[in-house]
Amino acid sequence: MPGYSSRPIEILLVEDNPADIRLTKEALKEGKILNNLSEVHDGVEALKYLRAMAPYGDRVMPDLILLDLNMPKKDGREVLTEIKTDGDLKRIPVVVLTTSRAEKDILCSYNLHANCFITKPVDLIQFIEVVKTIENFWLSIVTLPKS
Repeated sequence: MPGYSSRPIEILLVEDNPADIRLTKEALKEGKILNNLSEVHDGVEALKYLRAMAPYGDRVMPDLILLDLNMPKKDGREVLTEIKTDGDLKRIPVVVLTTSRAEKDILCSYNLHANCFITKPVDLIQFIEVVKTIENFWLSIVTLPKS
């Protein structure tokens, strides 16, 4: 794999929907890439995690962030803004993975420097295939910066 040793890839899933969390975990388990998936359920927790604030002081910096847009407390747009304006976080690739198909959300995400925007399929099989495709592209093909 480009740029990595045999260490697992660290993925942070920022998602408030328990069903989508479960499906993402399942799809990544079935994948070919060794990974550690951490999850947080809202934007406030995501930023605490990324900044190693309590209770995440011992976290490992993620290599990739899967970010939902519509969450409680602090939405994905706000989280994306903070990530991409923080010198320590801005190089972490952020994949917006959301139910939205709205052009304004797509434009906003790219204007805030999301690395890609993917609309979650409602079909179970398609959702798992999308997550596997994300894994294959971002963790097998792309060379990510070393942490």
